[in-house]
Order: sequence, then structure tokens, then C-alpha cells
Amino acid sequence: MQNRGIIWLASYPKSGNTWLRAFLANYMRDPEAPLPINELVGYTLGDGFLIHYERMTGRTAEELTEPELHRLRPKMHEWLAISKGQMVYVKTHSLIAQIGGTPLITPSATVGAIYILRNPLDVALSYGHHYRTGLDQAVEDLCRRNHMVPGGPRTLPQYLGSWSQHVLSWVDAPGLAPHVMRYEDMTAAPEAAFETLTRFLRWPPEPERLKKAVAFSSFDELSGQEQTTAFKEQPAGGPTRFFRAGQTGGWREALSEAQVARMIEANGEVMRRFGYLSDRGEPLDG
Repeated sequence: MQNRGIIWLASYPKSGNTWLRAFLANYMRDPEAPLPINELVGYTLGDGFLIHYERMTGRTAEELTEPELHRLRPKMHEWLAISKGQMVYVKTHSLIAQIGGTPLITPSATVGAIYILRNPLDVALSYGHHYRTGLDQAVEDLCRRNHMVPGGPRTLPQYLGSWSQHVLSWVDAPGLAPHVMRYEDMTAAPEAAFETLTRFLRWPPEPERLKKAVAFSSFDELSGQEQTTAFKEQPAGGPTRFFRAGQTGGWREALSEAQVARMIEANGEVMRRFGYLSDRGEPLDG
């Protein structure tokens, strides 16, 4: 693996990306106490924030049109790739695709990727809560090819696609070979899941450091911090809590049979591939 460029931290929204970022930050910093959630940005960046374009161009977000921002995306990725003089970890919710001939993920800036996937039935539940869409709309959004979330005052539009479209764009991307992590495995056996990640990153084995970073980035720790300190990455007008439940299988009590059937109809093939659907077509928790 090269020593300069972007390692993407990629996922569909509400799949565990912030958890991954918290682990990486706590592991890299190796603090005596858990890092504050609002310090994660010092260790991992995000490709959807307009502040990067402002810093790169010297212009304000109001001066940059949406088409211009889109055309600048590859240049911004190249800028991020060399911004720290070493490998940089960048969160993204974009699928790998081209929009109007411009790649959403720039190959020349990329040295690797970590992809988190989560049972789309649980994603729909968290997605609907986070974006305040309601469950019917959340299910439809995860089933709709080329789905896009509009940008905000300080953020770019998010080109997501359907859940299956997003997953396949990353895990089957030619020449990329991302490290794939399932949210359910991270929940069931976090030390094993994150130890495999450190081997992918070619970090030397340090069991005690790993154990501490896992504890310092646990859902209970992150949720507890949010109860006392507002999480600055929570979008304005969003729900009161960013770290809502962190559970697996919550869809069983929240989604209707029709909603589950719709999700399977649109995403069943990829759900089966990653252990979220049995050979008989029965939804599984993973």
C-alpha cells in the first residue's frame, strides 16, 4: 500500500461509518481516555463538506455553483490526497459512478478503501429516522436506482443509488479490492472485526491498543458523549440524536411485511450474497 493518497471509508448512510472513524481515531491517537466525538475530524476527513472547496479555491461556498463544485470534485480529491503528506482517511457516502463524465470517486487519488455494509432492512430504519423521511420513503429510497440526497448549506449532494447499486459499485470495483466489513460482525465480535482491519492496513499487532480503541469507540461511549456534548456533524434540522440505537434486527418490529417484501424485491440478490437473505428467500439479521 502506498504511503500517500486517500483510503476511502465508504458506506451507505447509517451503516456504521462514524463508528469506524471513531475506532481509527482512537487507535491512531492511542489516548488515555476516549477521544471526544468532535475531534474525529482531526483524524478522518469527509468528502461532502463545502469547506474543502472553499479552502482549495479561496472562494466562499456561495460563490461556487453546484455544476462548478461537481467539476472540481476530482481536483478536490487530489488536493485531499496530498493534504497531510501521508495517507489520509476520507469518509464518503458516494457510490462509485460517473455523473456527466465526472467520477464521484477519483481513481488517481485513491490508494485503498474500507467498505462497511449493513443489513438494508436495518439501514432503512436508521435512514428514515436520520433524514426524517418516514419508513415508506426510506424503503423506496434504498430501492431506487440513482437515488440522490440534495446538498445543504455546507454540504454537497450525495449520490447514493439504491442500496444494492451502492454496495456493488464498491465491492466489485475493478482494481480496488476494498476491505469489506459487515456491521453485524462488528457488533457481534468487535475485537475480531477491527483486528482484521488493522491487518488490512498493515499495522503491527498491538492487542492492548486494539482492545482499548474498541472500548473507546463503542456505541455506548459515543452515545454517552452525545448526551453531554452536541455532535457537530449532526445536520441542522435533523433528529435529536445521531447515535440512536446501534442495534441489529430492529427492523423486525418496525417494518411491515410489505416494506420488507419491497426491499427484498429490489435488493434480494445482494442481500443473499452477504448473508441477509436465506436461500429460501427469508430475511435474516446477518
